[in-house]
Parts: sequence; structure tokens; C-alpha cells
Amino acid sequence: MLESIRVTGNSIALPPKPKSKVKRCHFSTLPKPKLQPEPQLSRSFEKGDDFSGKRFCILTAIKPTNLEKERLRFFKSDYTYNPQFEYANSSLPGVLARHSNASDRFLKQSINIMELTLQKYGSYEQFEQATGGSLLSKTRIWSHVRKYMMKEGCMGEIVVHLTEDLLSRASMTVVNGCPTLTINVSTAREHWLEGMLRHEIGTHYFRGINNLQQPWNSWTGRKKHELKPNNPTEEGLASIHSVLFRKDPFLWRAALLYYTVYRASQMSFCELFRDIGKFVKDPNTRWDYCVRAKRGWTDTSQPGCFSKDQVYLDGILQILRYRQTIDFHLLTALGKVSYEDVDRLKGLAITENMRVPHFLQDHDRYMEHLEKIMEVNELTDRELRDLIY
Repeated sequence: MLESIRVTGNSIALPPKPKSKVKRCHFSTLPKPKLQPEPQLSRSFEKGDDFSGKRFCILTAIKPTNLEKERLRFFKSDYTYNPQFEYANSSLPGVLARHSNASDRFLKQSINIMELTLQKYGSYEQFEQATGGSLLSKTRIWSHVRKYMMKEGCMGEIVVHLTEDLLSRASMTVVNGCPTLTINVSTAREHWLEGMLRHEIGTHYFRGINNLQQPWNSWTGRKKHELKPNNPTEEGLASIHSVLFRKDPFLWRAALLYYTVYRASQMSFCELFRDIGKFVKDPNTRWDYCVRAKRGWTDTSQPGCFSKDQVYLDGILQILRYRQTIDFHLLTALGKVSYEDVDRLKGLAITENMRVPHFLQDHDRYMEHLEKIMEVNELTDRELRDLIY
């Protein structure tokens, strides 16, 4: 069941973009919203690194078409059956070739983060309840989203969908030329929802909107200015913003995603399901993590992974490593750029009318919370310097 709403208000005019045909990414069955004409949004609004018009959405392509059928079969087998996934897209081998190499660079840190969390809370389920709070009703989700949009001054700019059919907690994409936020209602918790909105709107949306005004707002422009890929910076920054103001900002989700991908590269689906049981007890949650790590593969009895989910912890640790020298205001204002390119590009950037989220306005408070993330996850500057140079 999927519901949608256009959050209304005084719409702020978006800057024009180079003419390009916008393709749907997620939720191609969604009805086209009845909207007033707006300037079209470029693909540079979205998260990916390939800005060519021919790019199809990877995450849509690697979603199995028989997911529910295989889930039922897996649970009925008492977790002993390795799912055999089917896909609608024939381009998968090429996609997997680019995203099948798992790294162990931050494996030690990912395990340590999860062990610290379990030491304090006993289990993931207790951590989720104690720090995330209760699951929210749809009415309360709408209310939280409206309040956040008012805070950021973006009422009327984003279409919001609520769904239960999403592997992630939320997704910011372009549908029919409109910025679209899709929220997974089955994971929307009271104390974590604003962090998700900082992730999707305060990071992805604002960096995407700012990118539209820059000379690198197209694939040609990025090539001309020799930009590095926007990931892992994009997802690392967004993931930091997810936990930024939490009482205990454990980097649990990024750590578990990183770990699960690495283990998937060595294990079958069933072996992986059993292995992550030491961190997560709930079978449905474990299924979701295993599917994320094994998606794109047909025969999951074989070792193999979809490695993209390692980008979150990778990006977080890189940003924390250089947090004292990064200009976080510019990192948002310059659009879809890597933190490594900020100093080089700032002289070329168009900085008038740039959109920066409210939580970046108080620099001292922001930096204090980055220090808290370091402290709670027992990360040290020396450790990060040794790993990232």
C-alpha cells in the first residue's frame, strides 16, 4: 500500500537546468502527480555518479522481481534455502561487475562499532527501541515531515510518498521531473525520523538543488572540471547527518551494512543470514540486510555481493578524518562534489542563492556533534590517519 501527498506552501522557484529528458528511477508504477509546471530537474539532483542521460537506476534494476515468493520459501525452509532471484533487466552482469568487489579496509571499525552498541544496549532490538522510540503512524509521519520542511523553507517543493515496499528507510529521487521523497513506514521511528529527513532533504536534496546552478551540473561539466565521484562523500555526509543530534550517535546501520557486504562476498545467503545473527536477532531485519547485500545475484548459494552499501561507512570515516579542514557550508553549497574538490572548485562556483540546511548554520554546535560521534564510536584521529591518507 502506497500513499502520497504533495506538501503545499509557498514554492521557491528552482534554478533552470540544462535540457535533458528526466527518466523515472524508483516506483515507475506511481501515478503522475497533478502539479503546476515547474522547471525540470537534472539527473544531477540524484545521488549517482554517472550523469549521462542513458543511465538507468541501478537500485531499480537489481531489485528481484520474485522477492516475496523467495522470502516465503526461505522462511518456510527454516532459513536453509538459498533464494534464486530473478530480474527484469538484462544489463545486470555489467552492473554487478562494477559493484561486486567488497573491501575489508574498515572491517575492524565496523565490528567494533556494533560490539560497542551491543555492550551498552544488550541487543540491536533494545537499541532500536531505546534510541529510536516507537514506530510512527502515517498521520504523525506527515506531521513530522511538514514541520521539518517548514524549518528548511522547502514547503511545496517535494512530493512525499509513504510505502512499505522499500529496502532502505527512505529514498530521494526524481519522479516525473519532481523531487520525490519516499519513506518506508515500517522503519519510521519517532526519534530517528528527523535524522532521516536531514539525510534525505538536508543533504541529498539541498546538494542536488545547489548543483543545478554550478558549471559542473552535467556529465560534460563534471568531466571538464575533472570532478571526483560524489560518493563516498555524498552518502557519508548524509549518514553523519542521520545520527548528528542523537543522544548516542552510534554508527550502527553504516557499520552493519559494511560488514554484511564484506561477509556476503565470502558466503551464501544462508551462511550470511546465520552469521549476522550475532548482531541482529529479528529474522525479518536479517532478511532485509541479506537481500541488500545479495541483490543483483541470481544464485545466492554462491559467494558474491552488491558492494555499494559499503559507501556509507567509507564516506563517514573519510569525512571524520578530515573534519577539521572541511568547509561543511561550502560542501553543501557547491552541490554534488567530493570533499576533496571543495578548495579547488570554490573559486569557480556560483554561490548566490545557495541553499544550506538549518543545522549547518551553527558551526560550533555542528563540530561539537562530530566530536561526539567520534567519542561514542571510539574512533581516534590517529586511527583514522593511519587508515586514510
